[in-house]
Amino acid sequence: MSAAAVQFKNVSKRFPGVQALRDVTLEVTHGSCHALCGENGAGKSTLGKILAGVHRADDGEVVVEGKPVHFAGPRDALAAGIGMVHQELAFCENLTVAENLCLGQMPKRGPFVSRRQMLQRARENLATIQSTIDPSERIGALPVSQQQLVQIAAAVARGARILVFDEPTSSLSQLEAEHLFELIKRLQAQGVTALYVSHRMEEIFRLCDTITVLRDGQHVATKPTNEFTEATLVQSMIGRPLEAYFPGHLKGAVGEELLRVESLSSPGKFQGVSFALRAGEVLGVAGLVGAGRTEVTQALFGLDPRATGKIYLRGEPVSVSQPATAMKFGLGLVPEDRKRHGLVLMLTARENVALPTLERRARLGWVLASEERSLAQKFFDRMRVRAPRIGVLAASLSGGNQQKLVLAKWLAAECRILIVDEPTRGVDVGAKAEIHGLIDELANQGSGVLLISSELPELINLSTRILVLRQGRIVGELPRERSSQEAVVRLMTGMSG
Repeated sequence: MSAAAVQFKNVSKRFPGVQALRDVTLEVTHGSCHALCGENGAGKSTLGKILAGVHRADDGEVVVEGKPVHFAGPRDALAAGIGMVHQELAFCENLTVAENLCLGQMPKRGPFVSRRQMLQRARENLATIQSTIDPSERIGALPVSQQQLVQIAAAVARGARILVFDEPTSSLSQLEAEHLFELIKRLQAQGVTALYVSHRMEEIFRLCDTITVLRDGQHVATKPTNEFTEATLVQSMIGRPLEAYFPGHLKGAVGEELLRVESLSSPGKFQGVSFALRAGEVLGVAGLVGAGRTEVTQALFGLDPRATGKIYLRGEPVSVSQPATAMKFGLGLVPEDRKRHGLVLMLTARENVALPTLERRARLGWVLASEERSLAQKFFDRMRVRAPRIGVLAASLSGGNQQKLVLAKWLAAECRILIVDEPTRGVDVGAKAEIHGLIDELANQGSGVLLISSELPELINLSTRILVLRQGRIVGELPRERSSQEAVVRLMTGMSG
């Protein structure tokens, strides 16, 4: 058997208007955890999807365990022992775990589906990864972390010897991520090879024995992990050193009160939330998954009809009953899930940027195309969205460039108050620095930013002060000078001392 589980030989892939991969050659060793690193749009996910049969290479060859392969789809890849754990989960959410695990291979008793056999098979599949998830549970009711385990169980149970992990922890809490890391180690011990796509440096250096760097669709380097430092890895990814970023807005004084919230509550979600946000301030919000952070932002933006409490904008009481009202008052929301709630994926980048301001760009009910193009191009350039033109479909952009597009939309709307929920989830280090710079720039210009993030270093570095939520209530506020990771974690978890 060859020492290489997978070989990519001169692989190229082009999408309309985008050269995703160009002449990529590399090897993945049997039983290794091999990282694919690079900026958004570098070609990492595309390479993984070619291996998993989601895409077909235009040129070049993929060799698995010494044999060239040509997959017509993911089913062919899985039959060859290759599975994929996607960043964006793809399930039939109204079906049970068992039904999802057995799709395409439903056990039958005569002309009917045997539910007893289906449940038994699902339990056996889940047992391969030591999971105790109830197979009769509707999959849409499970947290994302458990849905990911179902994905892994489906691949492993069908004999996958090679697993592609595409940003597997982007929606997981730290505890859930730890469980995933333990599972990957167990699978490696059983001889499974992992191709690991991630932007998170800590994970890469902890899990992976080899790192391949891609930049602009081309292979830059493949080396053992111990031959990289975080600084040299970042430099390989973006082609330049990345300087430590210090927010400029901290040098200025905060201005007038833009937003005040008093006793904001929603049954079963959060209770008695009160705070104020001033011009020139980045107010961080920390909390464990389920603490109510996202739910509070949705209520502020008019997305929770059951929410009660008082909201004041520049001292005046207002009622924000729907997003259109929030937008009229100068609020913008960058949601946690950009694909489902931040963009209309089948519209172009130009159309997405112009969405919040269509009324301003219309005459007698008709949108002025020239104004729409001019506006979109201005903010497309400002956000440095990596795409050939503003007319590309939003769905065709990489995750990081989609996030830039969401931000561009609200910049174009000239929001005075911007709520950003997990702004750098699944975003590479270069794009992350650009987004941090933009948040700082907005505060410098007198906007108020409400920043929700699970990445504590990001939250601590950018915020003027930090609010901490636990079980739907604010349990503390930390000024910048007292905002350490330890202090934030203690408040989030309720630890004393």
